[in-house]
Amino acid sequence: MSWAHAEDYSSINTLLKQKKPDQALVAVDKRIDAAPRDPQLLFLRGVAQSDLGRTDEAIETFTQLTQLYPELPEPYNNLAVLHAKKNELEKARRALEMAVRGNPNYAVAYENLGDIYARLAAESYDKAQRLDGRMTASVAPKLKLLREIFGGDASSANTNAAVPATTGRK
Repeated sequence: MSWAHAEDYSSINTLLKQKKPDQALVAVDKRIDAAPRDPQLLFLRGVAQSDLGRTDEAIETFTQLTQLYPELPEPYNNLAVLHAKKNELEKARRALEMAVRGNPNYAVAYENLGDIYARLAAESYDKAQRLDGRMTASVAPKLKLLREIFGGDASSANTNAAVPATTGRK
């Protein structure tokens, strides 16, 4: 990585940390023309789009990254977070499984995968209860536990995005 690129990444990261995703996206887009396949710039673009609430665009960006660089786990993790926010839990699960396949030591992705499994479990328990009221006795305690774990709503457990230049929490 050249010194100029390192400065570009640093300045864009700073804008994102300062909660200025609109400015970060402008900066990324200026630089990405010169390096359209730069994984760090594409990742930063996805983060900025996500921070701006442009979820579909961010999904497109992270999907592009997973196609160009399938070995990188962070784009899969962020893709999963966006799918989870849209309640697309199977898509989120698949993305997280790709993330941990790419990096078996990626703890954040494992935590997110656990949250997705818990949300899927809550959906299954809820459906079982709706389909057959006799299931309430066995299902209700499980749903209660999941709701306690996730602060009352097991269907909206938080997942953690990878942040720029790290594999940490957002």
